Amino acid sequence: MISFIVPVYNAEQYLKACIESLLHQTEQDIELVLVDDGSTDNSLNVIASFQDPRIKLFQQAHAGQSAARNLGLQHAQGEFIAFVDADDTIAPDWCEQHLAAIEGVDYVQSGYTRENKHQSPITNHQFTSPCMRLYRRQAIEGMQFTEGMIYEDVIWSVDLWLRNLSCRRIAYTGYHYTVNPSSTTSTRHPEAEQRVFAELKKRVPTASLRGKRILWYTLIRLQIHFIKQ
Repeated sequence: MISFIVPVYNAEQYLKACIESLLHQTEQDIELVLVDDGSTDNSLNVIASFQDPRIKLFQQAHAGQSAARNLGLQHAQGEFIAFVDADDTIAPDWCEQHLAAIEGVDYVQSGYTRENKHQSPITNHQFTSPCMRLYRRQAIEGMQFTEGMIYEDVIWSVDLWLRNLSCRRIAYTGYHYTVNPSSTTSTRHPEAEQRVFAELKKRVPTASLRGKRILWYTLIRLQIHFIKQ
């Protein structure tokens, strides 16, 4: 079974489409672990409109996306784990494509289609997001998202790479990423940037030679990315 972990915070505009895309997979052995992070809009009513036993709802006071994902990891029951953001959707064959590729490896990495109402869809591969992957549960056992910070996806991905797991990349872009102007990362956050740099540098002393290369490469790429923003 695949457990989809979806953090939900004031996502009523996008949530119905997200849930429908998960429920309408060609592979039906799934569960939806929805974690409401203290929403103040109509998100809970959107969730309640679905009468499907595969949906499991958990609630917490507003603590951020990382805390919501961590709570979802505590309750997920599947052999496989996938993360989806509440303002995104996935193609009907997303599960099917990833399950077909995961034999013999710890996780599968795929890409995404960038959805923007002002532009034509753009396909790409984004390796710092935890969302474009299917993980074996045992491969990520004990991993947690760093709470109380922005750019926690980068830290998660680096910690994943430092585990030296086996990965298969597939030329598939069935994750539909919605450009959301109100998302946290739509603008620069200099203090958060410095914190993510500090978190990465903390891992350097104990990392292997391979790990040190991963960390310094990520630091350089992040600096370039933030400058371009």
